[in-house]
Amino acid sequence: MLEELIGIAIEAGRAVLEIYTSDTFFVKEKSDKSPLTLADEKSHDIIYKKLTAAFPDIPVISEEGKDITYDLRKGYERFFLVDPLDGTKEFVNKNGEFTINIALIENNLPVAGVIYIPVSNETYYGSVHLGSFKIDSSGIVSPINVSSKSIDDELDVVQSRSHSGEEESRFYSKYRVRNKLSKGSSLKICLVAEGKADLYFRSGPTYEWDIAAGHAILLGANGFFVTKDYEKQNYNKPALLNTGFVASSFPVTGLK
Repeated sequence: MLEELIGIAIEAGRAVLEIYTSDTFFVKEKSDKSPLTLADEKSHDIIYKKLTAAFPDIPVISEEGKDITYDLRKGYERFFLVDPLDGTKEFVNKNGEFTINIALIENNLPVAGVIYIPVSNETYYGSVHLGSFKIDSSGIVSPINVSSKSIDDELDVVQSRSHSGEEESRFYSKYRVRNKLSKGSSLKICLVAEGKADLYFRSGPTYEWDIAAGHAILLGANGFFVTKDYEKQNYNKPALLNTGFVASSFPVTGLK
């Protein structure tokens, strides 16, 4: 399945890249006033059609096709959760830090995920059963793992390029921070998964499709992922919305 998901993500990413590198691309607005590009829609169409053809028995929940009622989807024991273009602001701002995210959810927990970066032609993927890996731009596959640092070490931490604020600053003030790294989209979780960062705190809400693939990859890389209240992060909630989270290379609790 992972091979199939990687191929689908890359195909969608290449379609997105064609729009990204064109002279102009069109931006509409969603109801929440965030930008929606033609690339979102194109990526969604490719991923949805490919997933339903390859895995007809597994439902798909996607950011651009999320209008499935909770009464219908609450019984899903297994489904794909898709963000066809994570980092729309990064796409619009032309900094390259946007991704294609596909996750497999079982019993409300992520078990496998793929994150493709169209601009750099890199792929992160993994599962809780098989471990996690990175495919570089030359096609070389390497296993990835979180760093070996402990909670008392000097840490490299990740901040959102677009959403950091006072709550993040207060959270990181509890730790010995050596460097602060800024990235867009789900790349922040990937930095922790491959050991280039040790801790990532997100205070504000996210949608489930924003984090599911990264969550699975981090678990496969022997990392930890909890809500910002230090509880298990579950999926397929009524509004598909999270309150915030902590991604780390070591266990964290509210006591630190």
